[in-house]
Amino acid sequence: MSLESAATLAAPVSRPNAPPKMTGENVGVFYGAKQALFDVNLKIEQFNVTSLIGPSGCGKSTFLRSLNRMNDTIDGCRVTGKINLDEDDIYDPSIDVVELRARVGMVFQKPNPFPKSIYENVAYGPKIHGIARNKADLDEIVHSSLRRAGLWNEVKDRLQEPGTGLSGGQQQRLCIARAIATKPEVLLMDEPCSALDPIATAVIEELIDELRENFTIVIVTHSMQQAARVSQKTAFFHLGKLIEEGKTEDIFTNPKNKQTQDYITGRIG
Repeated sequence: MSLESAATLAAPVSRPNAPPKMTGENVGVFYGAKQALFDVNLKIEQFNVTSLIGPSGCGKSTFLRSLNRMNDTIDGCRVTGKINLDEDDIYDPSIDVVELRARVGMVFQKPNPFPKSIYENVAYGPKIHGIARNKADLDEIVHSSLRRAGLWNEVKDRLQEPGTGLSGGQQQRLCIARAIATKPEVLLMDEPCSALDPIATAVIEELIDELRENFTIVIVTHSMQQAARVSQKTAFFHLGKLIEEGKTEDIFTNPKNKQTQDYITGRIG
């Protein structure tokens, strides 16, 4: 499949006047004295998938982690500029980071189920955040999250078995179920298919397209074909700078910046 034809597959959800769900203004990230991200301005549209693409080390994962303050866990990391979730400045001192990460969930590159049962993996977040009032509520959250992650039919008779016993693709869908169980508004995905085979990747991509009906999704991907298939908006990063962003179809078929053109055509990477 060409990038041009792939880019037509993931049509945007039509919400013409919806404000952006998240906004980054002049975002910079420093690791000690080293600056990794320079003055990034990007709007994350609601109920769409935004892909962050670019060569390794270009800053796309650094920007992704700044959207739910995962960079806070790195010693010496400092974020400048402003990032808003709706009207809330997520770096304001009054923001509860635990609550923020319930609103902005994350799925990592390598599937990382907890060493617990399938049920407990999904129930963990709702328990911590007090989302379920009783066991019946918790059961409903676990079951519905597994259904939304496309995993229910495969695990419904083995909910008490370890999540680590699932295949790689199933483990990643379990991690997605775990992430959406807290009912986040935004779902961040850091190369969620890079450790998976093509069949498992296709399942995850189909799932992403379904999830955007209810979630705003930001995905880092090293695959331009994947970005074209799953996203409505694409942002190209290079050497810590946001070079170009726009509708996915435009980025892949008619980029405005020569650096973007060179990356798309394989001249840089």
